[in-house]
Amino acid sequence: MTVQELDSPAAADRIRGRSLIALAVLSGAMFLEGIDVAMFNVALPQIRDDVGMSTGELQWIMTSYVLGYGGFVLVGGRAADLFGRRRVFLAALLVFVAFSGLGAIANEGWMLIAARAITGIAAAFMAPASLSLVSTMFTGRAREQALMVFAGVGAGGFSIGLVLGGLLTLAGWRWVFIAPLALSIVLLAFALPLLPRGADERRPDLRVDWLGAASVTGALVALVVGIEQAVHAHPLVTGGLLAVSAALFVLFVRTERRAPQPLVRLGLLRNAPLVRANLGAGLLAAGFLGFQFVVVLYLQELRGWGVLETSLAMLVLGIDVIVAPVYTPKLITRFGHVRVALGGLIFAALSYALFLPVTEDWTYAAMFPSFLALGLAFSFAYGPLTLGATEGVAEDEQGLAGGVLYTVFQFGGAIGLSAATALLILGEQLAWAPLEQYRLAVLAPLAFAVLAVVIAATGVRRQATVS
Repeated sequence: MTVQELDSPAAADRIRGRSLIALAVLSGAMFLEGIDVAMFNVALPQIRDDVGMSTGELQWIMTSYVLGYGGFVLVGGRAADLFGRRRVFLAALLVFVAFSGLGAIANEGWMLIAARAITGIAAAFMAPASLSLVSTMFTGRAREQALMVFAGVGAGGFSIGLVLGGLLTLAGWRWVFIAPLALSIVLLAFALPLLPRGADERRPDLRVDWLGAASVTGALVALVVGIEQAVHAHPLVTGGLLAVSAALFVLFVRTERRAPQPLVRLGLLRNAPLVRANLGAGLLAAGFLGFQFVVVLYLQELRGWGVLETSLAMLVLGIDVIVAPVYTPKLITRFGHVRVALGGLIFAALSYALFLPVTEDWTYAAMFPSFLALGLAFSFAYGPLTLGATEGVAEDEQGLAGGVLYTVFQFGGAIGLSAATALLILGEQLAWAPLEQYRLAVLAPLAFAVLAVVIAATGVRRQATVS
């Protein structure tokens, strides 16, 4: 199949030949983004020892990436619609290569945080561009299958990244920068000839709403920082940050109502199923990143496990790489993506609840059910939520839909990480034993998961009422 044939409508209803390889490249980009986030959790203690950073500073290596990603992903999604999906994807991948290299040679905390922030901005353009490419390259059943593969491989990056991060950290924490650098170079080499050039079409009639972008980015950043500062800053500081966040959100809404070409067409947010899918994805990310952060600290700092032991302990999370592409589409065909997503979110809540009774001498057998349930949560929730967040959206707004999804997902992760960190610090201030601090922190992901279940259950109930 030639590149021209890949662009043709006849190729859109099947996944084979060059279209299959192109899907592998785009899925690989999301896998890259997933491992790039997950690998750092395992490497954080070693980075702290080598560079010399406090716990509060340490979480900013993760949070700076998430803020860069979440702050610009709406702009990235709109840029894909405006300048061409293929062009934006390739440019973002080049920036990702450059700043992964910078992180590999950084020797101070601020350099690591800056490298991660800019890498996150690159991912903010790459992710919605890749999602919109998958959404528009295929039609019908092939589109549903392609999105399940895309989401499943991306979700697998989060879990496999934990194991890979542990193995790489044995050779030195700088390898968690070098490995994504190498993978991104390989993806770039394949993407150049394989991605359909028809996706380079510009939309000169579209403009980026910079005021809307600035206001929503500022609102979300102020919200995350306010949550992170809540337990160790003066109440006036926290209150001020939250007030600034609320004011900027108001400005954003007013801007979008008046802008001739808004960053986010507010009518898109009147689609209740789409909103529920996005909220579910954000809460899934909040619980996952917060829980992951707490578990790594528990295993390495309280139990004294090495990075390899920690990574292998959480290897079971990688079950989503197998289950999501192979079995989740079958479940969706039988039950619908809303019900399958609900099942996945229930597994997430179960995972965190199972970890709450953790003790100082828990065996791995006692931890395993919690980790397995979390792997199944991503297997059954991530793909269906992605499908729900893009279903029924016009082709010329697929980049925007991807931007909204990844904004919610990344800021959900930032809020979850900040909330778990805040509870850990609160436990320290209350002079609680370390084990009690970890138990307290797990309440944050559990609360996010329960809220996600309630939202998804509402969708199932309304769907049943309509039918």
